[in-house]
Amino acid sequence: MTDSPVALITGGGSGIGAAVARQLLDAGHRVTVTGRGESRLRAFAEQLGEPAGLLTISGDAADYDHVQAAVEATVKEFGRLDTVVANAGYATHDTVAEGDPAGWRDMVLTNVLGPALLIRASIDRLKETRGRIVLVGSVAGHIHTPGNIYGATKWAVTGLAENTRRQVTEYGVGVTLISPGRVETPFWDNYGSLPPGHLLTSDQLAESVVWAIRQPSGVDVNTVVVRPIGQPV
Repeated sequence: MTDSPVALITGGGSGIGAAVARQLLDAGHRVTVTGRGESRLRAFAEQLGEPAGLLTISGDAADYDHVQAAVEATVKEFGRLDTVVANAGYATHDTVAEGDPAGWRDMVLTNVLGPALLIRASIDRLKETRGRIVLVGSVAGHIHTPGNIYGATKWAVTGLAENTRRQVTEYGVGVTLISPGRVETPFWDNYGSLPPGHLLTSDQLAESVVWAIRQPSGVDVNTVVVRPIGQPV
């Protein structure tokens, strides 16, 4: 167990992040999950039976001190760090011409600054293990939709992934952007209802994330777009 890979997942207490954590634990990885809600993290750990290979840490993905502390706690607990998954994010579900600006700042900080902080805080440890950075983007980061500020944040993540890859590939660190289509997760809670049409489950999307993480040494899978069959755009 002490030689098994270690992953740190932001926003890991529910939805996609929790599904990735469960699947990695089942595959023999040790996992740290972070999130703002301590009670949600505690409930997640209890649901899994408090496994020895799981560490939960409450904190803000857009606060560098919190992110850095999570990386340090992970290395202290498990002795290494092989993968980071920048999963924390949310949408205000409004538009640039008609939306409420009050919510935009936190969304931009979480969705754009958060992944950059995670990369900065973890890169030295990932160099040691020749590990992998996984950024959870969105189809909205590849296709323009009218007024979509959330989409603009995910376009930034798309750019961050390739900009990061071009720098860290010389260190032996891989970078994978996973861009899901519509997924049935708590992401839609603020929307009021699930969107119409076909949706992926969190477990289905997590399988793609875990597949990328478990690529052979020396293989760098860079961009994976995953839609439910039936989603046209």
